Amino acid sequence: PGDTLAHYQVQDKIGAGGMGEVFRATDTKLGREVALKFLPAALSSDPARLARFRNEARALASLQHPNVASIYGLEEVDNKLFLVMELAEGEDLSDRIKRGPLPLDQVLEIAAQIASGLEEAHDKGIVHRDLKPANIKLSEDGKVKILDFGLARAYEGETMEGDPTASPTMTAAMTQAGVILGTAAYMSPEQARGHRVDQRADLWALGVIIFEMLTGRQLFAGGTVSDTLAAVLRAEIPWDDLPAELPPALRRVLTRSLERDPRQRLQSAGDTRIELTSATGEVPVPADTDFARAPSGLNYKLIAPIAAVLIILAVFAGRFTAPNGGGDDATEPTRLDISLVTEGRIYDDLGPGAILTPDGRTIVYLHDIDTVRRLMVRHLDEEKA
Repeated sequence: PGDTLAHYQVQDKIGAGGMGEVFRATDTKLGREVALKFLPAALSSDPARLARFRNEARALASLQHPNVASIYGLEEVDNKLFLVMELAEGEDLSDRIKRGPLPLDQVLEIAAQIASGLEEAHDKGIVHRDLKPANIKLSEDGKVKILDFGLARAYEGETMEGDPTASPTMTAAMTQAGVILGTAAYMSPEQARGHRVDQRADLWALGVIIFEMLTGRQLFAGGTVSDTLAAVLRAEIPWDDLPAELPPALRRVLTRSLERDPRQRLQSAGDTRIELTSATGEVPVPADTDFARAPSGLNYKLIAPIAAVLIILAVFAGRFTAPNGGGDDATEPTRLDISLVTEGRIYDDLGPGAILTPDGRTIVYLHDIDTVRRLMVRHLDEEKA
């Protein structure tokens, strides 16, 4: 504090972690407050890593979104390498969670803003890779800012080369157990295994964060890094710890975000944002069996939607029957059963699995087989969809 680097006057230290120390500073040229993140010395001493980091910093500087803390520049003064970033004021989400569960409306609002920031970044090909409550700031007016976006890749490259403990936060702060376990606790299963990751890793982390906002405690925890990673990979998710009543859309986000197989996970932040936004107007309902996994080969969640479709068909079928001699309006009701799929399932996770068109002549449904989803149209007077 008190030093001047280029045209930045350092004021006070506001944070420290595996990716460096952060100071509040004043940009004397533009007359604004900024955050200076001083990067580890190991980064500047490796020309290859430094070149990669500069390239990544250029990409990150193009990311402009109200829910993402912007990067203004990358500077080097007196052999000190630092990022100039937007100063995000407010409380860390991690500190807020420590005080207990958040109200449902706040959970939905915060989660939707995080998803919105992720959507913009993912559309630009940028994945966070280290999303966690400590990297999320909450301002007093309810605005959310995601910090350190994409810096994990900038530090370590595309993959962890098979070492699941090699995230930048963990390697640079091995003496800070809370930081180590905190980072491991938000890794996706594929990231924990050292595999290449994409935007679905961020959606897993968002699911973990939502779970923790609702319960007020960490979802995956262990006495060591290995214990925490083992929990991420294999531990049963304690669905019963969640509030008894939640909006159905929020349940869908949780169950689909926390799928360990990324192919079964929610695939985009945009879909997640839409679900979270729709959940705001939904009436919370008891969990019942929504979190239960049906045995393979039979999706019990489909029983009610299919039964509803059959009932509607029975009502509408009378429109297409001939008069039975009892008058112009007299008709004989027709009842029929229709088999829509012979393999796979009707995909109903995002809404009704099958609907009848307003004219009563066609069924439209989503067919899910081998993770491929198709919109199917079945006319009632034809045998095939």
